[in-house]
Amino acid sequence: MPSVVPLDRNHTVPHGTGVTKFTNCLLVKGDDLLKEDLWISSMSGKILNGQEILYGERVAPDKIIDLGGRILSPGLMDVQLNGAYGFDFSVIPEDGTVGYGKGVQRVNKNLINTGITSYVPTITSQRPEVYQKALPFLGPSGTQRNPSAGSESLGAHCEGPFINPLKNGIHKTSVLQTPTNGLASLTTCYGASNLQSPSPIKLVTIAPELPGALSCIPPLTALGITVSIGHSTASYEQAKSAIQAGATNITHLFNAMEPLHHRNPGIFGLLGTTSSSLRSKPFFGLIADGIHLHRTTIKIAWNAHPDGLILITDAMRLAGMPDGTYDWTNGSRIIKKGALLTLEENGKIAGSSIQLIECVNNFLNWTGASVPQALKAVTETPARMLGIEDVKGSLKEGADADLVVLDLKEGGVGEDKKLFVDQVWKFGVKVHDREG
Repeated sequence: MPSVVPLDRNHTVPHGTGVTKFTNCLLVKGDDLLKEDLWISSMSGKILNGQEILYGERVAPDKIIDLGGRILSPGLMDVQLNGAYGFDFSVIPEDGTVGYGKGVQRVNKNLINTGITSYVPTITSQRPEVYQKALPFLGPSGTQRNPSAGSESLGAHCEGPFINPLKNGIHKTSVLQTPTNGLASLTTCYGASNLQSPSPIKLVTIAPELPGALSCIPPLTALGITVSIGHSTASYEQAKSAIQAGATNITHLFNAMEPLHHRNPGIFGLLGTTSSSLRSKPFFGLIADGIHLHRTTIKIAWNAHPDGLILITDAMRLAGMPDGTYDWTNGSRIIKKGALLTLEENGKIAGSSIQLIECVNNFLNWTGASVPQALKAVTETPARMLGIEDVKGSLKEGADADLVVLDLKEGGVGEDKKLFVDQVWKFGVKVHDREG
């Protein structure tokens, strides 16, 4: 049996099993941090049953890594990412699909270093030809299982164009559509090949009050596509009808929708509805960047339905770029100041450029949530929303060995707690180390 080695050294024995054992670490499991070992395989890319491997198969690990009391979490998941590192998923570059494919690869290779091991690339409301050219590049990439490729797409999010023009946000109203003919309208827009199983689309945001919208929901869910309510003026009753039809998520809760009213709670009212009157309470995304929402608003939503909260960045292509003024899609321009992005012509919030781990840290300090509860909002909960909880977002046996090693700085009196991404592992292979 090999001896324990510190975090920055690897000790290899001649078995060549591809098995790594993490020890002296705190595992994120549910709402708890448990002091347990974790075994993974770089060959299968999966989390293993350490007891069975050691005592049943009598296989010793190639490496034993002492994490020095650090936190070992499932890899982070961002289910609403519009772009990053200068690339926008909603724009076909001048060199066409060749350049688009290269842009996606650039995002993947950079994004992994922030702790995001899988994500949902988001296309905002665009003309049909943009969806039809872009979607084939954004389908689930898990079958490739290549750690060196970086972060992994879980399938595309089509955020529009079937949204309400009264709640368009920064979506250009000239490209918005009404799904009058139900699924046929979506097929014409996204392309017939993209609405066949298996589909490159994993998530669709739609305004349920639009004519024909409710009839789209059952056939989309039958294709394995998650339907989300968003950019909507829906009343509570209209939103409830969408959930009963099969929608299971709310896109960036509070933003681009009617506010809570004491006689009409609107979409937010779904969080206060008993599950018995719905199929289930919906999941909901929140942007915890300190710009889109007040910290108390975030705390209220979490207390209303903690098991449904998902932290998202809603980050634009300017994430990871220096401050300045940049061209955006459809002829607009965006001003970047730190995490704040605004439209030059009217000052509207234009998404975010925050990193997901920063959203976790904000949520941790604003709500009083525990570390595992905060991490749950970017691991287990988004995985359940997408229906992939058996392979992503957990440390259970058989799940993908997508991991982040986190260092928690507690801070002094009056100072915030802060999690730092020390290491990232993809399919059982270390792909990022903050210490080099």
